[in-house]
Amino acid sequence: MGIALSAALVVGIAPATAIAAETSAPTGAAVSQTSDANGNSGALQTEDAAAAKEKAYAAMQEALKNLEAAKDAASPEKIARFNDDIARFQELRDKMAAQAAEERELLPTMQADIDAAQAKYNEAHNRTSGLQAELKALEALGDEEPSITIKEHIKQLRSEIMAAKAQEDSCETELRERRDGLKRQERQVNDCELAAGKYKAHTDQFIAWRDALLDNLKKAQTAYDDACKAYEKRQRPRQTRPPRPR
Repeated sequence: MGIALSAALVVGIAPATAIAAETSAPTGAAVSQTSDANGNSGALQTEDAAAAKEKAYAAMQEALKNLEAAKDAASPEKIARFNDDIARFQELRDKMAAQAAEERELLPTMQADIDAAQAKYNEAHNRTSGLQAELKALEALGDEEPSITIKEHIKQLRSEIMAAKAQEDSCETELRERRDGLKRQERQVNDCELAAGKYKAHTDQFIAWRDALLDNLKKAQTAYDDACKAYEKRQRPRQTRPPRPR
């Protein structure tokens, strides 16, 4: 009786059910002395009832064992640890998602800077190409001795081409750096999003584990309650019909 009462208090059921189960636990098939004309029917019925009662008692004990195991697996301390892990991963996920959003806000501005750098490079490149074409046209005049004016013009063009080429190279370097910066920023955004996704997966996994333990506990409690009801039903004496008057 003490064991049943302790177990009842642990699992939260009515102690009377467990005490009744212990005090009335079947110890063997008691054979009634009632018999029919052949002296066998009453004894067989009582044996069947005792066997059913014994089976119901065994099922109740097994259900109690499963319930105690489920309660241990889903103890308040363990559920609290799951909740702590869930909260921690959720916080990390929110942090990385916020950082990804913040880093992503810079992308349009960086792309605009690239477009401006591209336009600047195109202008410098076109200027260099135009000066080179003009110089080529002057140098294609043939073997005729160029005038001093043409010589001075060619000299000036060559000087301008050198300056234009240096400007073009500078614009190209700036454009390359802008593009590299955008790629790094995109990688950083991607890394933050991947980290947020990883932390979300961890959160979902811990939620699934916690909910599975709680669901298993709920099912074990229901199974034990049903087993107790089934055993109590076997405990009740059968109502015998009064003989019909002849």
